[in-house]
Amino acid sequence: MTAWVLTLQVVGLAMLWVLPLGALLGLVLARVTRPWVRALDALVVLPLVLPPSVTGYLLLRLLGRRGLVGRWLERAFDWRLVFTQSAAVIAVAVVALPLMAKGVEGAVRRVDPQLEEMARVHGLSQWACWWRVTLPLARPGLVGAALLAGLRALGEFGATLVFAGYVPGETATVPLEIYMALQTGRDALARGLVLSLSGVSALATLAITAWSRRERLASH
Repeated sequence: MTAWVLTLQVVGLAMLWVLPLGALLGLVLARVTRPWVRALDALVVLPLVLPPSVTGYLLLRLLGRRGLVGRWLERAFDWRLVFTQSAAVIAVAVVALPLMAKGVEGAVRRVDPQLEEMARVHGLSQWACWWRVTLPLARPGLVGAALLAGLRALGEFGATLVFAGYVPGETATVPLEIYMALQTGRDALARGLVLSLSGVSALATLAITAWSRRERLASH
């Protein structure tokens, strides 16, 4: 399996978790005012401020063979996460999730709460109001958050290396292949992967910028 195919597979699986969970977390952070939300906000932001290698280490301590959850998974289901593609997916998802959640939070905060109140007056429950009124109105911000989270997932390196390791055909995503190519003197391979990753990221960034500008113009 080529590095790019593996990368797209890992990122795609990670985003299946990041998109709905990030949308839910963003809604809660933007609209719920309970005291525990502050702790949740700090927890969500933590992977953004920690070095990715530290995030990977924390995942290792939690989900590794000697970790609290990892030990239980192995005993109960004979399921080992470390050095598997599942570990790479988890690492990528954990690092990308904060961008999705905070992006959704910002988009939801820009939605007029009075529109939600009107929906509740007409009989919608809180959850139905969020899904049928708030999220559709916040759509531009949601799309932008999803794209940024996807780009972050695409370039994830540190947490993946520490938690999932470098296993060819299993966890060797493009960023890890670049690192290993440089370590082993395969400069041509490293250069090609760097150029392709930079090109994809640049094109995606330009697309996000153009789309955001068009949405702003359409809203005026």
